[in-house]
Amino acid sequence: MEKQSCSPVLLAEDNAFNQKVAVAMLKKLGLTADIANNGLEVLEKLSQTEYALVFMDCEMPLMDGYEATQKIRMNEKDKPQHLQIVAMTAHSSPEDRDLCLKVGMDDYISKPFKIDELQTVLARLKTS
Repeated sequence: MEKQSCSPVLLAEDNAFNQKVAVAMLKKLGLTADIANNGLEVLEKLSQTEYALVFMDCEMPLMDGYEATQKIRMNEKDKPQHLQIVAMTAHSSPEDRDLCLKVGMDDYISKPFKIDELQTVLARLKTS
């Protein structure tokens, strides 16, 4: 497994077990992750820290990943930077993937995922 090296990533996930699993996988790939429990925390953390990318759960309390992504994209409108966002969802239909991309996410991974699938998504983002 190739280790990545970059700024920390933000993991937006409201389930404690999923947080632990994802953080452990990211660590194995050489990434450090901060955690946000909902979309509001995502926006707050993004205002305080620069992240290499966000892994965004689509269904979270207070503000879901779809709305948080739309707000991030609106904030980027007149700025040169583009924050990469990867959707993480248990919904795995082509329509679910299309919705994630339509709201502005850059890629998609369905839960539960394996470390090799995570590595594939990271490689795709690196080459895009």
